[in-house]
Amino acid sequence: MAQVHAIRTAHGTDRPPTFSHAVEAFLAAHTVPGAWSRGTATKYRQTLDLLARQLAGQPDRTGAGPDVVRELTVLDTPAGAAALLAAYSIVCADRAPATRARHLSTLRSALSWWRQAGWLRTDPTATWAAPKVSADGTRALTRAQVETVLRLPAAGLRERTLWRLLYETAARADEILTLDVADLDLASKRARAVSKGGAVEWVYWQTGAALLLPRLLAGRDRGPVFLADRLPTRPVPAGDLCPVTGRARLSYRRAAELFADATRQLADPVEKVQGWTLHQLRHSALTHAAEDGTNTPMLLARSRHTSVRSLERYARPGPEAIAAHLAATDPAARRR
Repeated sequence: MAQVHAIRTAHGTDRPPTFSHAVEAFLAAHTVPGAWSRGTATKYRQTLDLLARQLAGQPDRTGAGPDVVRELTVLDTPAGAAALLAAYSIVCADRAPATRARHLSTLRSALSWWRQAGWLRTDPTATWAAPKVSADGTRALTRAQVETVLRLPAAGLRERTLWRLLYETAARADEILTLDVADLDLASKRARAVSKGGAVEWVYWQTGAALLLPRLLAGRDRGPVFLADRLPTRPVPAGDLCPVTGRARLSYRRAAELFADATRQLADPVEKVQGWTLHQLRHSALTHAAEDGTNTPMLLARSRHTSVRSLERYARPGPEAIAAHLAATDPAARRR
């Protein structure tokens, strides 16, 4: 708990830190190699920063106001617990159950660490009901839907490259978004990606992505593969900044928003409220590979899952594949 001492002495007092400083201590404690992947660290920071701004009365980065929770120990009081619940409710308003569950899991991880540090005695979320996340057996897109997405005329080169790379590699979105140009082996159609848990593994793509990547890079040999649209307006870690263009790495949140916006008409043609998710491209790739008869060892290697149990929900044939199988094996059809 060296980070705890560092935070306290920085303030020149033994008083517990504010929520924001406690967040920084929690995140700093998990920056050691192998603790989290870069994508996980980014998601944790996004959740806790959103909560910190709400607790400080700052709904966005341009606002300013007095801390509602001036010291972390206020969360041990009924008023502090109520303020935290209100902040969480605002942050999670209109979010999908899975997103609310992820935010709650992140918050509880931080609270647990703060209790171990001696900053808190209680868990203010102990009585909160966990969001109910329903299992969705239809998350894989059909082949026709994937082909339509990959050919959307309004999508820019960056988006088309990212989406095709996600589908052809069956990689997680944060693994692809954290790729640097130096990680790419264009000649062999592969890249070194930091996977879940921090392991460095190869991901492979096919001709579609191989044709798009050189166009996207436009001669760049350094920096992130996928870049934001504009120059950053705040300090960016050196590893997330392109030394050639000055632009920062494209964030997962922005990439997800762009994909949802682009697919809203396809996913929800009536209300146009809910688009598809980047993760569905990975899910679809593995499902389609299973439908094509790819064996389990190859599916495990491609998905980089550590167990067959983790792979099961991806390797389930979709409705169209089942229908095609029944049609092909229909005795009456064979007699005609």
